[in-house]
Amino acid sequence: MMAEFTQLLGHGFLLFILVGFLAQLVDGALGMAYGTLSSTVLLSLGVPPAQASAMIHAAECVTTGISGISHIAFRNVDWKLFVRLAPAGIVGGVLGAYVLTSFNQTFLKACVVAYLSVLGLMILRRALVGLPDTPPNLKGALPLGFIGGFLDASGGGGWGPVVASTLMGRGHTPRYVIGTVNTSEFFVTVSISAAFVWALLNGRLDVAGGLQGLGAAVGGLVLGGIIAAPLAGKVTQLMPTRWLMGLVGVVVISLALYQGIRLWPKLLELPITAAVVSPYVPSAGPAHSR
Repeated sequence: MMAEFTQLLGHGFLLFILVGFLAQLVDGALGMAYGTLSSTVLLSLGVPPAQASAMIHAAECVTTGISGISHIAFRNVDWKLFVRLAPAGIVGGVLGAYVLTSFNQTFLKACVVAYLSVLGLMILRRALVGLPDTPPNLKGALPLGFIGGFLDASGGGGWGPVVASTLMGRGHTPRYVIGTVNTSEFFVTVSISAAFVWALLNGRLDVAGGLQGLGAAVGGLVLGGIIAAPLAGKVTQLMPTRWLMGLVGVVVISLALYQGIRLWPKLLELPITAAVVSPYVPSAGPAHSR
């Protein structure tokens, strides 16, 4: 099984370059989706969730750094918001990495999907109605950064969808939200990656296929991301606010629907879900007695 996995990664190196390019271009321009898009590909190849998250964050150490520099160069960063989001995200991310290596988070993911669905609708409404932009509200930035970092580590992607969507849902200018969230993400990602390295050294994280297979996937994601990252800041600067917000809303809703469909079978296996569904769906009952 490990040999087949390593061979698959080797043959799919060009695929990882393409995935890294597209994921980073979308993430850098819209402030989200790198982790979600990348983790979807890795999980579809049979990579365990914890290992997929470790691969993605290792690649993001490089790509988010370049993307952050691009946003700084194009003056897309609100530094007052940055100094609140980044430290809180680091703390939440390290805790999330620890939890991921020892905890099943199906129910947690389901809650995030529901939350993102509502946010996506709010953002789309603002894009269609054309509500005025407001300066970033610093109130609640610390807990938002903590939650975003935690979910990013535990889900392989969540910093952008949760943090950027929440800020834009309040009506903040998309350009500065995306630039600030992307730049903060570099520091959050480095901290999460360090936590995964610690877990690997302490035997809490198993690398299927060995470090060679891990390196092939990360290398492809990094190379594709490096090509796309410098373009992100310019795309964000040039795109009209309403178009940018509308695209973000569509992406958030699409990702939430996709993740919800994938999670539903696993969610039905949880006792709390079965207890709620069983009165309405006979087949969901605990017994099949005749």
